[in-house]
Amino acid sequence: MDRPSSLTCLDTLLRGVERRYRLPDLPPDSGGGPRDDTATALALAIERVRQEIARGAIPDAARQRQFVALLQQLIRDAMRAEQGDPVFQAMVLRHAAPQVREYASLSAHAGQYRRAVHGAVNTIAHPAKQQRMPPGRLCDALARLHGAASAAAWTALADTAHGILAMPELAAEPAIAQGLERLLAEPALGRLQRLDALASDALARQYQSLWDRNGPRPGSDTAAMQGSASRRRGAAVEALAARALEAVARRLDGLDGAGRPYRVVTSMLVPAAIPGEAARAKTEWDAVLLRRAGADGAAAAWDVCLLVEAKASADAAGTDLPRLLRGLRLLAHAAPETVYSFETRQGVVRLRGASLAGLPDDAAGLAATVLYCCDAPVEAAPRLLSAASRMQLLSAPASLAFASGLAAGRQGDEAELEPVWTDLLQSPRWRAVLHQYPALRQARELMVHPDDLFAAAGRA
Repeated sequence: MDRPSSLTCLDTLLRGVERRYRLPDLPPDSGGGPRDDTATALALAIERVRQEIARGAIPDAARQRQFVALLQQLIRDAMRAEQGDPVFQAMVLRHAAPQVREYASLSAHAGQYRRAVHGAVNTIAHPAKQQRMPPGRLCDALARLHGAASAAAWTALADTAHGILAMPELAAEPAIAQGLERLLAEPALGRLQRLDALASDALARQYQSLWDRNGPRPGSDTAAMQGSASRRRGAAVEALAARALEAVARRLDGLDGAGRPYRVVTSMLVPAAIPGEAARAKTEWDAVLLRRAGADGAAAAWDVCLLVEAKASADAAGTDLPRLLRGLRLLAHAAPETVYSFETRQGVVRLRGASLAGLPDDAAGLAATVLYCCDAPVEAAPRLLSAASRMQLLSAPASLAFASGLAAGRQGDEAELEPVWTDLLQSPRWRAVLHQYPALRQARELMVHPDDLFAAAGRA
């Protein structure tokens, strides 16, 4: 069946949108060692290895030496005292010191532990319960117990609980006695006391200081403010992308000659009725261009023409692409003969399964089906080694052991890093790192600025 002229126009419009975030061609292969921009050089070295493997060749010893030399320089750069990476330095400290590992593990669950202890305290000493008690020593002691919990004074809390259990007044309050025993037996209380004890350890303090350099602590007022600002920024980009897509819809309406067969919906949620694996897949789409496929009115059915994802930074698309592809594969599990109801900000829309089942995940099909929309300035030097790939390289056991040696004053032997090279070539867990450059290039090919989408809609 021939495509409607308006859809052909959509293809033409998308091909004509300027791609200002597109990556330049790879520079010539110099085969050299570390350069000033170690991360970029390492990304290019990994891509040369991938290309050789794709051609059926086996990367030689020179490739290995280049990779290992660049990786060790990346580690040395990250370990610099002032200009280095505090997150990586914290990971190295955790790798080397058992007490830091324990401190980090307990810190990661501290919120859960605090909630458990507060819940146990409130069952016996909530202020409302205190108000119903007669004044006296027991009531005062329970107020001190609740105050210790509010002040996160865990050892004082335990001491207070033991003191209350020894009070003769408790003989007439068996429910309070049982609650105190449960509180003292609560594993979370012991873990919070252990966390307090570890917090005075010099290496644990150094570890926390490194994390604090990376940003505000989770749950802090500063972290909440930053999160709120980030959400506002994301919402603004999403709104701009939706307006640009609506300009495309209006242009296509004018070309179709059949009224207004196109519409744009935002925040489209994938229904559970679609079979397939939703874990780690995109299940909410920022903006979607639809074309009416059935009767008009409330019972209208629609086909998906274009899916748009808004990103506040160009780097975010490269990280998001695997999740986006899994989201497309999830939609493609739709039964062709079924009409599915999707929740959107504009209300429920009914999409034909045949439209969803035909969604592509190959490079050529993606270019006609998916856009990333970003309004950030174009970087003078795009980051070619993604944050996720960089962290996987740095957090490999061999990398952490090498860095631990540097921290201990040893010079370091590059041969220690050869297991990372082996993993890169052989381990399925490292496939994303090996293929990170083409994924980044593909994501950048799909990325447009809203202004350029507006301009293309005006020219079509």
